[in-house]
Amino acid sequence: MSNPSSTADNILDCAQTLIVAGGYNGFSYADIADVVGIRKASIHHHFPSKVDLVRTLVSRYREEAEAGIVALEREISDPVEQLRSYIGYWEKCIMDASAPFCICALLAGELPLLPDQVSMQVRAHFRSLAGWLTSVLERGVAQGRIHLNAPARVEAETFMATVHGAMLSARAYGDPRMFATIATPLIERYAARH
Repeated sequence: MSNPSSTADNILDCAQTLIVAGGYNGFSYADIADVVGIRKASIHHHFPSKVDLVRTLVSRYREEAEAGIVALEREISDPVEQLRSYIGYWEKCIMDASAPFCICALLAGELPLLPDQVSMQVRAHFRSLAGWLTSVLERGVAQGRIHLNAPARVEAETFMATVHGAMLSARAYGDPRMFATIATPLIERYAARH
């Protein structure tokens, strides 16, 4: 018998996989019960409603993303290399199918259909990521490492949209290599010419 926290984590992991495969409305507690091998009542014990489950999932995803950014900031100081590492992270995840799509980007496509508690978490992820990207770009400009054609906030939103669009293209073409084909040139676009 697994402990409650690992059961909750297994439920969240399964829900994430199912959302990536079919979206918010593309799965039910019965689907999770079949995959995880537990009764639906056990899922309801941990997450009384689907809203609770997906809100918790997005919150966990945001915490992991923010922890990843903190680790990236600690390991790499150069802004250009930070952007390269961010794209490299997603390239690896898409190539090995460990995380073929940003869960928040996927859910953003469903915002009009999502419960408010979930959409608030998704929007918060976008604001947080855009804030970090803005700070990286501003730091790069200040260091003479990055050249921008628009204000850093606008360029950060463009960067984020391009990365998410590259995920979508990789999925649409059924070719994980499309991600790098689209996203990698972003770095050269920003890298200051000496």
